[in-house]
Amino acid sequence: MIAAVPPAALPAEAGGSKAQGKGQGSGSSRGKTGTLWWLVLPALFFFVVFAVVPLVGVFVLSFANWDGIGAISLAGIGNWLSVLGDPVMHNALRLTFFIMIVSWLVQTPLSLLLGVFTAGSQKYRALLAVLYFLPLLLSSAAIAIAFKALLDPNFGLAEGLNLPVLAQDWLGHPQLVLLVVIFVIAWQFVPFHTLIYQGGVRQIPKSLYEAAEIDGAGKIKQFFHITLPQLKYTIITSSTLMVVGSLTYFDLIFVLTAGGPGNSTRILALDMYLTGFRANLMGPASVLAVILVLIGLALALALQRLGGKGSSGSQLEGM
Repeated sequence: MIAAVPPAALPAEAGGSKAQGKGQGSGSSRGKTGTLWWLVLPALFFFVVFAVVPLVGVFVLSFANWDGIGAISLAGIGNWLSVLGDPVMHNALRLTFFIMIVSWLVQTPLSLLLGVFTAGSQKYRALLAVLYFLPLLLSSAAIAIAFKALLDPNFGLAEGLNLPVLAQDWLGHPQLVLLVVIFVIAWQFVPFHTLIYQGGVRQIPKSLYEAAEIDGAGKIKQFFHITLPQLKYTIITSSTLMVVGSLTYFDLIFVLTAGGPGNSTRILALDMYLTGFRANLMGPASVLAVILVLIGLALALALQRLGGKGSSGSQLEGM
């Protein structure tokens, strides 16, 4: 004979089993977390050794005098006062932000349109996407050497194609040289951002475009009312890489113009190099390095704040 189980005992036992299952689940998840936490140690080690330690060292060196060879002596805030009051640094800072803003204004529309175009399913668009990617395979130094040769007024494109209109002193005129630098930067990095936008467009649900077509929306309306809102976080990510990356255009400008003519292209990164390794003033050069890091962090944080909840949110929130 089977004994009857009191009904009141059922919820308690069921609750007990649920609680027991919950306890086992949470314990299992804690066990997995405790087992996997050590996987981050290699990345953390490299980050500390190659990022945190050098930054701390540069910050300490910004308060010292050192020529790179002799003994290090303390300088207090003298280096900071001399750098912050240096007109060359002010000009370098102005040029850095000028190139940053104009490069963003040039690269973003081109990258966005090319990304939307190459996201199509046609085979020829896939081929064009591969061709657009080719400049990324070249180093900045090689690109600078190539453009320096092509823009030579005596032996470059002007002479080879017999086009006198190209026979300009492109790298010797203070205004023209800035346009050349921005053009070369865009030529090199537009393909990279095109790939970012191409991937973003391909993540947009096709049902949105199908619904828009049913409502009678054309391609232009679909672009402004569907594609652009959906690419909100993609635009923020691309802009962050573009803006912060513009602080490191040292190699290209150094090979192309060496900061000239005069100080027309002496941006902050190049000013840091020339101060440290040409003038052997490691203290002021460290001050410029710290300023570069602070500007980069501030710009990155400001751009990420534009995303509201952050770039990890759903792309559908762009609607």
